[in-house]
Amino acid sequence: MSGEQKTKAMGEQAKGKLKETAGHLTGNDRLTAEGRAEQAKGDARQAKEKAKDAFKH
Repeated sequence: MSGEQKTKAMGEQAKGKLKETAGHLTGNDRLTAEGRAEQAKGDARQAKEKAKDAFKH
């Protein structure tokens, strides 16, 4: 996985987790959902990069 894409994926996952936690703490369902969506986006980016790496070898 390229370093830049790996960093983006990890950043999206971390940002999503923070949003989700903040949403839970404040009772804000919209923020919780946004956090989960960002985490999923980071997971998808990471999976895509891993698949690309698997086909390189």
